[in-house]
Amino acid sequence: MREELLNLPNMLTMARVAAIPVVMLLIWNGDPENCIYASWLYALATATDFLDGWLARRRGLVTVLGKFLDPLADKLLVMAMLVILVALHRVPGWLVVVLLAREMTINGLRAIASTEGLVIPADQDGKIKTAFQMFAVMCLLIHYPAPVRLLWFYEVQVNWNEVGFWVLLLSLFFSLKSAIIYFRRFFAAVDEKRSAEVP
Repeated sequence: MREELLNLPNMLTMARVAAIPVVMLLIWNGDPENCIYASWLYALATATDFLDGWLARRRGLVTVLGKFLDPLADKLLVMAMLVILVALHRVPGWLVVVLLAREMTINGLRAIASTEGLVIPADQDGKIKTAFQMFAVMCLLIHYPAPVRLLWFYEVQVNWNEVGFWVLLLSLFFSLKSAIIYFRRFFAAVDEKRSAEVP
């Protein structure tokens, strides 16, 4: 277990968890400069999500501990950020409640499926949802309007909080859509298993 914990992919995953309180401290006072630092640290932490999985597969370091820690770290990172963003009045509480309820419900179904020996494949909408959520949180962390240079001669003023809200709302659509698909696949798998058990 100690070897699994100290391998590079799992250490990257743990670093993602360790970044959470640092990001929260940076944005707590709402200073614009610290918000930029928080968004960069958050972006770096989300990048490790792709890096740790790639390293684990490439180096043959896929472990049971890693399979547990990786999705847990992803959920903790995004959900912890959303909760503190509600406290800072940067995102509506109802939106975060719906997203959290969805995650808890699907995780509960996954646990039941696992105990029943059912394999429910992930769908593309779930991955799109995660990507939108991560980008939305980064925008909400920046929060303050700031200029963005699109071309060397053209600059636009971007309201990062507004962009983050609408992207998060878009993620809600994919979140609910993927949840409906998961429910259908879950009950279809249960029916198939029961049909196979009937003599």
